[in-house]
Parts: sequence; C-alpha cells; structure tokens
Amino acid sequence: MLNKVNLKEEVNAIEDLYVYKKIGSLNHHILSVVQVENRTLDFHVHEKSDELFLVLEGSFHLETEDGLLEVNEGEFVIVPKGTLHRPVVGPLTKFLMIELEGTLNKENSGELYED
Repeated sequence: MLNKVNLKEEVNAIEDLYVYKKIGSLNHHILSVVQVENRTLDFHVHEKSDELFLVLEGSFHLETEDGLLEVNEGEFVIVPKGTLHRPVVGPLTKFLMIELEGTLNKENSGELYED
C-alpha cells in the first residue's frame, strides 16, 4: 500500500523538542523527523551505517575532525559510517534523518530517543 507523507506536517506536529518521530522505513533504514534547538551532542561514531541529515527548516553545523560544516534549509549531508561527528544546533532547526535500523539510540541521540 502506498503512503504519502508530508515532511513539514509531520515535523510540525511534534509538540516537544528532541523527540524523534519515525515516519517511515526503507530497506531497513528508518526515516525520522525531529525538532532541535540549542543542543550539541557528544562526539560519536556509527560503525555500521551512514547517516543522513536533511534540513527542513533552519540550519546547523556538523562538526567532524575536519572542522564545522554549515548545513542550511533544503540541504542535506551524509555522514559516512566510521566518521567521528556531532551536530551543533543553535536556533530551532527541523530535520529529516535517515539511518540504518538500530543506528540511533539514547546514547548518541539523547534521552528522549525511543526505539
């Protein structure tokens, strides 16, 4: 069965910050939307999967050993597996994230992440 999803409606329906809302799956990958503000996660590595951040609204910096990369609304960045990284978010930013099932957890995504 086909299921059409409006990314903006899904992310705007989230009432709280830092809550990952799973909106789909694709070949063992989870698609989630989240709203983040004034948050810097600890550096971490995903050993088994790449990770995609698509900015739906706002902007953020992705910090790696190479420095900071600014990612703006309408842009995405793919973090290759094995890359030490952390998102650095100031003003409210809304994301679509795509990663292999089991990649995100409370340790690398915050206490509000639910499996």
